Amino acid sequence: MSATPENTQSADPVFMLQRCYLKDLSLEQPNSPQILLEQQQPNVDVQMSVEAQPVVEGLFEITVAATITARMQDRVLFLVEGKQAGIFELRNIPQEHADMLLGIACPQTVYPYLRANLADAITRAGFPPVHLAEINFQAMYEQQRSQQQAANDAPSIIMPDRLN
Repeated sequence: MSATPENTQSADPVFMLQRCYLKDLSLEQPNSPQILLEQQQPNVDVQMSVEAQPVVEGLFEITVAATITARMQDRVLFLVEGKQAGIFELRNIPQEHADMLLGIACPQTVYPYLRANLADAITRAGFPPVHLAEINFQAMYEQQRSQQQAANDAPSIIMPDRLN
């Protein structure tokens, strides 16, 4: 009995990007136009996060989100939030490898699109672009894994509803 091409294909590992899209984009300039007349250098704060959600069997949505806040002293110059997502197909891949693909390779694929979209939005708002730095998603993944492992290894503390 020989294997049919259909049966052979179904056992092959599959990892591929199905779609990449801008999921959310928001830009605020709460203190314009007055703050635009100032000549100070703003302080820029960047917050990043990565989220993985199953969509259907074998498909996962990976979302990389960033919030960039530029301030002059205590006033906000601009605040931009963006979420770039990708739908990835993962089939016939061992769980430990799938976790690494979802935590490292997928965000690494989506992130350049987020960087470009945020820089474009900031430029279109009339500001010099903020170019986000490259991110080592492997280091981020390993740090999250060690934090999860430490949380799982920590003894549980039961807090009483009220103290007597």
